[in-house]
Amino acid sequence: MKRNKRSRLRGRKTCGWGSRKKHRGKGSYGGKGMAGTGKKAGQKTTFILKNYEQYFGRKGFHSLQNKILDVINLDDINKHLEKFLKEGIAKKTSSGIEVNLSGYKILSKGELKEKLIIKASAASEKTKEKIEKTGGKLELE
Repeated sequence: MKRNKRSRLRGRKTCGWGSRKKHRGKGSYGGKGMAGTGKKAGQKTTFILKNYEQYFGRKGFHSLQNKILDVINLDDINKHLEKFLKEGIAKKTSSGIEVNLSGYKILSKGELKEKLIIKASAASEKTKEKIEKTGGKLELE
């Protein structure tokens, strides 16, 4: 014989009411302390504005010129060369494979297997030596 739904739900945390905060029987108050004082909280704004001057909004600015470059190693370029060719980041030319990695700094971990012409934002000295050793070229922006 099938047990009824009520007896099957006994012993479960929420008894079929979903989230634990639902069906409490005491309303859905905001909590204690600073709970419920988000950007759009209307109930505590006067208290916040009186006691905390810089609670809402942002202060200051940041420069877009000091963008941190993404880093990629030579062995990563080797590993993902097929993917770069499919996505259009790299293309085959008569002088070698041109790879456009603007926004990246290239580091020297690993060795190159093919002749690459790499366009990048920055690179280490050792990287430049390794690229030129394989007959490739490094062009910095």
